[in-house]
Amino acid sequence: MGSVASEKANQLAKHNPKTRKIEQMAQNMANTAPVKGRSLWQDAYHRFFQNKAAVISVIALTAIVLFSFIGPYFAVWSNEEIDWARLGKATEMGAPSLENGHYFGIDNLGRDLYSRVIQGTQVSLMVGLIGAGIAVFVGTFYGAAAGYFGGRIDSFMMRLVDILMSIPFMFILILMLVVFGRSLYMLFIGIGLLAWLDMARIVRGQTLTIKNKEYVEAAIATGVPSLTIIRRHIVPNLMGVVAVYATLLVPGMILTESFISFLGLGVQEPNTSWGALISEGAGTINYGTTWQLFVPLFFFVVTLFSFFFIGDGLRDALDPKDR
Repeated sequence: MGSVASEKANQLAKHNPKTRKIEQMAQNMANTAPVKGRSLWQDAYHRFFQNKAAVISVIALTAIVLFSFIGPYFAVWSNEEIDWARLGKATEMGAPSLENGHYFGIDNLGRDLYSRVIQGTQVSLMVGLIGAGIAVFVGTFYGAAAGYFGGRIDSFMMRLVDILMSIPFMFILILMLVVFGRSLYMLFIGIGLLAWLDMARIVRGQTLTIKNKEYVEAAIATGVPSLTIIRRHIVPNLMGVVAVYATLLVPGMILTESFISFLGLGVQEPNTSWGALISEGAGTINYGTTWQLFVPLFFFVVTLFSFFFIGDGLRDALDPKDR
Protein backbone atom coordinates (compact mmCIF):
# COMPACT_ATOMS: atom_id res chain seq x y z
CA MET A 1 0.00 0.00 0.00
CA GLY A 2 2.79 2.40 0.93
CA SER A 3 4.62 1.86 -2.36
CA VAL A 4 1.41 2.42 -4.38
CA ALA A 5 0.77 5.66 -2.52
CA SER A 6 4.31 6.90 -3.15
CA GLU A 7 4.03 6.11 -6.86
CA LYS A 8 0.80 8.05 -7.13
CA ALA A 9 2.41 10.97 -5.30
CA ASN A 10 5.34 10.95 -7.75
CA GLN A 11 2.98 10.92 -10.74
CA LEU A 12 1.00 13.85 -9.33
CA ALA A 13 4.23 15.77 -8.72
CA LYS A 14 5.34 15.20 -12.31
CA HIS A 15 2.07 16.62 -13.64
CA ASN A 16 2.33 19.64 -11.32
CA PRO A 17 3.17 22.76 -13.48
CA LYS A 18 5.48 24.22 -10.82
CA THR A 19 7.45 21.01 -10.57
CA ARG A 20 7.83 20.76 -14.33
CA LYS A 21 9.00 24.38 -14.51
CA ILE A 22 11.63 23.78 -11.82
CA GLU A 23 12.86 20.65 -13.59
CA GLN A 24 13.07 22.54 -16.89
CA MET A 25 15.07 25.35 -15.29
CA ALA A 26 17.44 22.83 -13.68
CA GLN A 27 17.94 21.11 -17.03
CA ASN A 28 18.65 24.44 -18.76
CA MET A 29 21.20 25.33 -16.10
CA ALA A 30 22.87 21.95 -16.51
CA ASN A 31 23.10 22.39 -20.27
CA THR A 32 24.47 25.93 -20.01
CA ALA A 33 28.28 26.18 -20.18
CA PRO A 34 29.86 27.52 -17.00
CA VAL A 35 30.82 31.20 -17.10
CA LYS A 36 34.56 31.68 -16.94
CA GLY A 37 35.83 34.44 -14.72
CA ARG A 38 38.62 36.83 -15.66
CA SER A 39 41.85 37.25 -13.74
CA LEU A 40 43.21 40.59 -12.57
CA TRP A 41 45.50 40.97 -15.57
CA GLN A 42 42.78 39.90 -18.05
CA ASP A 43 40.42 42.46 -16.55
CA ALA A 44 43.14 45.13 -16.70
CA TYR A 45 43.84 44.18 -20.34
CA HIS A 46 40.21 44.76 -21.35
CA ARG A 47 39.99 47.99 -19.36
CA PHE A 48 43.22 49.31 -20.86
CA PHE A 49 42.09 48.80 -24.45
CA GLN A 50 38.89 50.69 -23.72
CA ASN A 51 41.04 53.79 -23.15
CA LYS A 52 41.30 55.38 -26.62
CA ALA A 53 44.17 57.73 -25.74
CA ALA A 54 46.23 54.84 -24.37
CA VAL A 55 45.55 52.65 -27.42
CA ILE A 56 46.49 55.45 -29.84
CA SER A 57 49.65 56.04 -27.79
CA VAL A 58 50.58 52.35 -28.02
CA ILE A 59 50.15 52.48 -31.81
CA ALA A 60 52.21 55.69 -32.10
CA LEU A 61 54.98 54.35 -29.88
CA THR A 62 55.05 51.05 -31.77
CA ALA A 63 55.36 52.96 -35.05
CA ILE A 64 58.32 54.97 -33.70
CA VAL A 65 60.07 51.83 -32.44
CA LEU A 66 59.51 50.08 -35.79
CA PHE A 67 60.82 53.18 -37.56
CA SER A 68 64.07 52.97 -35.57
CA PHE A 69 64.56 49.33 -36.62
CA ILE A 70 63.17 49.30 -40.17
CA GLY A 71 64.11 52.85 -41.16
CA PRO A 72 67.81 52.12 -41.87
CA TYR A 73 66.83 49.74 -44.71
CA PHE A 74 65.31 52.68 -46.61
CA ALA A 75 68.14 55.14 -45.94
CA VAL A 76 70.14 56.31 -48.96
CA TRP A 77 72.78 58.13 -46.91
CA SER A 78 74.48 57.05 -43.68
CA ASN A 79 74.37 59.20 -40.57
CA GLU A 80 78.06 60.20 -40.98
CA GLU A 81 78.13 60.65 -44.75
CA ILE A 82 78.33 64.26 -46.00
CA ASP A 83 76.60 65.39 -49.18
CA TRP A 84 79.39 67.60 -50.46
CA ALA A 85 77.24 68.95 -53.31
CA ARG A 86 74.86 70.49 -50.79
CA LEU A 87 77.29 71.30 -47.98
CA GLY A 88 76.59 74.77 -46.66
CA LYS A 89 73.44 75.07 -48.78
CA ALA A 90 70.87 73.68 -46.39
CA THR A 91 68.49 76.58 -46.97
CA GLU A 92 68.54 76.33 -50.76
CA MET A 93 69.14 72.68 -51.59
CA GLY A 94 68.91 70.86 -48.27
CA ALA A 95 65.16 70.79 -47.84
CA PRO A 96 63.43 67.40 -47.53
CA SER A 97 63.34 65.67 -50.92
CA LEU A 98 62.62 62.14 -52.13
CA GLU A 99 64.60 62.73 -55.31
CA ASN A 100 68.02 63.13 -53.69
CA GLY A 101 67.35 60.65 -50.87
CA HIS A 102 67.21 63.23 -48.05
CA TYR A 103 63.71 62.38 -46.78
CA PHE A 104 63.98 64.76 -43.80
CA GLY A 105 66.47 67.15 -45.39
CA ILE A 106 70.07 67.73 -44.31
CA ASP A 107 71.66 69.48 -41.37
CA ASN A 108 74.02 72.47 -41.51
CA LEU A 109 77.01 70.15 -42.07
CA GLY A 110 75.46 68.38 -45.05
CA ARG A 111 74.58 65.14 -43.24
CA ASP A 112 71.36 63.27 -43.91
CA LEU A 113 68.81 64.16 -41.22
CA TYR A 114 66.76 61.02 -41.85
CA SER A 115 69.62 58.73 -40.83
CA ARG A 116 70.55 60.95 -37.91
CA VAL A 117 66.98 60.99 -36.59
CA ILE A 118 66.94 57.18 -36.77
CA GLN A 119 70.15 57.01 -34.74
CA GLY A 120 68.85 59.64 -32.31
CA THR A 121 65.65 57.64 -31.84
CA GLN A 122 67.59 54.46 -31.11
CA VAL A 123 69.89 56.18 -28.61
CA SER A 124 67.17 58.11 -26.77
CA LEU A 125 64.83 55.11 -26.49
CA MET A 126 67.73 52.91 -25.38
CA VAL A 127 68.74 55.40 -22.68
CA GLY A 128 65.13 55.71 -21.50
CA LEU A 129 64.36 52.00 -21.43
CA ILE A 130 67.68 50.78 -20.01
CA GLY A 131 67.83 53.59 -17.46
CA ALA A 132 64.26 52.89 -16.37
CA GLY A 133 65.03 49.15 -16.23
CA ILE A 134 67.98 49.74 -13.89
CA ALA A 135 65.90 52.07 -11.71
CA VAL A 136 63.00 49.62 -11.54
CA PHE A 137 65.22 46.64 -10.69
CA VAL A 138 67.23 48.40 -7.97
CA GLY A 139 64.33 50.40 -6.54
CA THR A 140 61.89 47.46 -6.43
CA PHE A 141 64.14 45.07 -4.52
CA TYR A 142 65.56 47.81 -2.27
CA GLY A 143 62.12 49.11 -1.33
CA ALA A 144 60.67 45.61 -0.92
CA ALA A 145 63.51 44.60 1.40
CA ALA A 146 63.15 47.77 3.50
CA GLY A 147 59.39 47.39 3.84
CA TYR A 148 59.48 43.67 4.59
CA PHE A 149 62.20 43.63 7.26
CA GLY A 150 61.02 46.87 8.91
CA GLY A 151 62.43 48.12 12.19
CA ARG A 152 65.96 49.47 12.30
CA ILE A 153 66.81 48.02 8.89
CA ASP A 154 63.92 49.92 7.33
CA SER A 155 64.87 53.13 9.14
CA PHE A 156 68.50 52.90 8.06
CA MET A 157 67.69 52.07 4.42
CA MET A 158 65.10 54.83 4.04
CA ARG A 159 67.28 57.45 5.78
CA LEU A 160 69.94 56.61 3.22
CA VAL A 161 67.39 57.20 0.47
CA ASP A 162 66.44 60.56 2.03
CA ILE A 163 70.10 61.63 2.12
CA LEU A 164 70.63 60.67 -1.52
CA MET A 165 67.45 62.48 -2.57
CA SER A 166 68.68 65.67 -0.91
CA ILE A 167 71.68 65.74 -3.29
CA PRO A 168 70.94 67.48 -6.64
CA PHE A 169 70.49 64.69 -9.17
CA MET A 170 71.58 66.73 -12.20
CA PHE A 171 74.71 67.96 -10.45
CA ILE A 172 75.82 64.40 -9.65
CA LEU A 173 75.11 63.23 -13.20
CA ILE A 174 77.07 66.10 -14.77
CA LEU A 175 79.94 65.51 -12.32
CA MET A 176 80.05 61.80 -13.26
CA LEU A 177 80.15 62.63 -16.97
CA VAL A 178 82.95 65.14 -16.46
CA VAL A 179 85.05 62.91 -14.20
CA PHE A 180 84.56 59.52 -15.88
CA GLY A 181 84.13 60.71 -19.45
CA ARG A 182 81.19 61.42 -21.72
CA SER A 183 80.02 58.06 -22.95
CA LEU A 184 76.75 56.30 -23.61
CA TYR A 185 77.46 53.71 -20.93
CA MET A 186 78.06 56.38 -18.30
CA LEU A 187 74.68 57.88 -19.20
CA PHE A 188 73.04 54.48 -18.61
CA ILE A 189 74.76 54.04 -15.26
CA GLY A 190 74.35 57.63 -14.06
CA ILE A 191 70.69 58.02 -14.98
CA GLY A 192 69.65 54.53 -13.90
CA LEU A 193 71.47 54.34 -10.58
CA LEU A 194 70.29 57.77 -9.44
CA ALA A 195 66.65 57.45 -10.52
CA TRP A 196 65.68 54.47 -8.34
CA LEU A 197 65.09 56.52 -5.19
CA ASP A 198 61.45 57.42 -5.88
CA MET A 199 60.74 53.85 -6.95
CA ALA A 200 62.17 52.54 -3.68
CA ARG A 201 59.89 54.79 -1.61
CA ILE A 202 56.78 53.80 -3.57
CA VAL A 203 57.58 50.08 -3.38
CA ARG A 204 58.36 50.28 0.34
CA GLY A 205 54.95 51.80 1.06
CA GLN A 206 53.17 49.07 -0.88
CA THR A 207 55.25 46.35 0.79
CA LEU A 208 54.17 47.50 4.26
CA THR A 209 50.60 46.59 3.27
CA ILE A 210 51.36 43.35 1.43
CA LYS A 211 53.53 41.80 4.15
CA ASN A 212 50.52 41.56 6.49
CA LYS A 213 48.50 39.46 4.03
CA GLU A 214 47.53 35.89 4.91
CA TYR A 215 49.65 34.20 2.24
CA VAL A 216 52.79 36.00 3.46
CA GLU A 217 52.08 35.02 7.07
CA ALA A 218 51.50 31.43 5.94
CA ALA A 219 54.84 31.41 4.15
CA ILE A 220 56.57 32.73 7.27
CA ALA A 221 54.85 30.09 9.42
CA THR A 222 56.04 27.27 7.15
CA GLY A 223 59.66 28.45 7.42
CA VAL A 224 60.17 29.96 3.94
CA PRO A 225 63.33 32.14 3.88
CA SER A 226 62.83 35.89 3.88
CA LEU A 227 64.56 36.47 0.54
CA THR A 228 62.37 33.80 -1.06
CA ILE A 229 59.23 35.46 0.33
CA ILE A 230 60.34 38.80 -1.11
CA ARG A 231 61.12 37.26 -4.48
CA ARG A 232 58.09 34.98 -4.82
CA HIS A 233 55.33 36.72 -2.85
CA ILE A 234 56.13 40.41 -2.36
CA VAL A 235 57.65 41.48 -5.68
CA PRO A 236 55.10 39.72 -7.99
CA ASN A 237 52.25 41.51 -6.19
CA LEU A 238 53.96 44.85 -6.77
CA MET A 239 54.10 44.48 -10.55
CA GLY A 240 50.97 46.57 -11.13
CA VAL A 241 52.36 49.62 -9.32
CA VAL A 242 55.83 49.06 -10.77
CA ALA A 243 54.51 48.81 -14.34
CA VAL A 244 52.58 52.08 -14.02
CA TYR A 245 55.52 53.96 -12.52
CA ALA A 246 57.97 52.51 -15.05
CA THR A 247 55.97 53.91 -17.98
CA LEU A 248 56.16 57.33 -16.33
CA LEU A 249 59.85 56.86 -15.56
CA VAL A 250 60.92 56.30 -19.18
CA PRO A 251 59.94 59.78 -20.44
CA GLY A 252 61.74 61.28 -17.44
CA MET A 253 64.88 59.41 -18.47
CA ILE A 254 64.53 60.63 -22.07
CA LEU A 255 64.05 64.20 -20.87
CA THR A 256 67.14 63.98 -18.67
CA GLU A 257 69.28 62.57 -21.48
CA SER A 258 67.96 65.19 -23.90
CA PHE A 259 68.76 67.99 -21.46
CA ILE A 260 72.29 66.66 -20.89
CA SER A 261 72.84 66.31 -24.66
CA PHE A 262 71.37 69.78 -25.21
CA LEU A 263 74.09 71.13 -22.88
CA GLY A 264 76.74 69.25 -24.87
CA LEU A 265 77.60 66.78 -22.10
CA GLY A 266 75.68 63.78 -23.39
CA VAL A 267 76.11 61.74 -26.56
CA GLN A 268 79.17 62.83 -28.50
CA GLU A 269 79.77 62.98 -32.25
CA PRO A 270 79.43 61.11 -34.53
CA ASN A 271 76.65 59.64 -32.40
CA THR A 272 73.56 61.70 -31.72
CA SER A 273 70.28 61.74 -29.81
CA TRP A 274 67.05 63.71 -29.84
CA GLY A 275 68.50 66.26 -27.43
CA ALA A 276 71.60 66.80 -29.56
CA LEU A 277 69.51 67.08 -32.74
CA ILE A 278 67.15 69.58 -31.13
CA SER A 279 70.13 71.60 -29.91
CA GLU A 280 71.61 71.69 -33.42
CA GLY A 281 68.24 72.59 -34.93
CA ALA A 282 67.67 75.40 -32.43
CA GLY A 283 71.01 76.91 -33.43
CA THR A 284 70.17 76.98 -37.15
CA ILE A 285 66.47 77.88 -37.10
CA ASN A 286 67.29 81.54 -37.86
CA TYR A 287 68.71 80.44 -41.23
CA GLY A 288 65.39 79.03 -42.41
CA THR A 289 66.15 75.32 -41.83
CA THR A 290 63.07 74.71 -39.70
CA TRP A 291 62.97 70.99 -40.51
CA GLN A 292 66.27 70.45 -38.66
CA LEU A 293 64.49 71.43 -35.41
CA PHE A 294 60.91 70.28 -35.94
CA VAL A 295 61.61 66.76 -37.27
CA PRO A 296 63.45 65.48 -34.14
CA LEU A 297 61.17 67.60 -31.96
CA PHE A 298 58.13 65.82 -33.43
CA PHE A 299 59.51 62.37 -32.55
CA PHE A 300 60.52 63.61 -29.10
CA VAL A 301 57.11 65.10 -28.24
CA VAL A 302 55.07 62.18 -29.64
CA THR A 303 57.14 59.67 -27.66
CA LEU A 304 56.83 61.60 -24.39
CA PHE A 305 53.06 62.01 -24.73
CA SER A 306 52.68 58.35 -25.70
CA PHE A 307 54.43 57.17 -22.54
CA PHE A 308 52.39 59.55 -20.38
CA PHE A 309 49.07 58.38 -21.86
CA ILE A 310 50.09 54.72 -21.57
CA GLY A 311 50.96 55.30 -17.93
CA ASP A 312 47.57 56.91 -17.31
CA GLY A 313 45.85 54.01 -19.06
CA LEU A 314 47.69 51.44 -16.96
CA ARG A 315 46.92 53.34 -13.78
CA ASP A 316 43.20 53.39 -14.58
CA ALA A 317 43.20 49.74 -15.67
CA LEU A 318 44.94 48.50 -12.54
CA ASP A 319 43.13 50.75 -10.06
CA PRO A 320 41.00 48.44 -7.83
CA LYS A 321 38.64 51.32 -6.98
CA ASP A 322 37.42 51.49 -10.59
CA ARG A 323 36.61 47.78 -10.98
